[in-house]
Amino acid sequence: MKVPKIKKAYCKKCKEHTEHKVTENKTTGKRGTLKKGSIARSKARGLGRGFGNLGKWGSKPAMSKFKRTGSKSSKKIALKLTCQDCKKSSIQSIGRLKKVEFE
Repeated sequence: MKVPKIKKAYCKKCKEHTEHKVTENKTTGKRGTLKKGSIARSKARGLGRGFGNLGKWGSKPAMSKFKRTGSKSSKKIALKLTCQDCKKSSIQSIGRLKKVEFE
């Protein structure tokens, strides 16, 4: 999707529509190892439940062999709008996109 580098938007601090500089909001942080998805995948492999060897000794292939079905092919994009007058910034979510281009 093509997005303009400067656009008019409402500024809460100025309380009027002003020119805003548009950039992509950089999200930080990595997913933890024991989030819901990885726990579910471990259970599918046979780890962490019941009796027996819990799938550790060659009864199932390594997790790298499992195909990740249902994974998303796009990320949710958020735009950071910075007011040119007061330099106050706000974030505007625009949903899922494969690619964002600023022009």
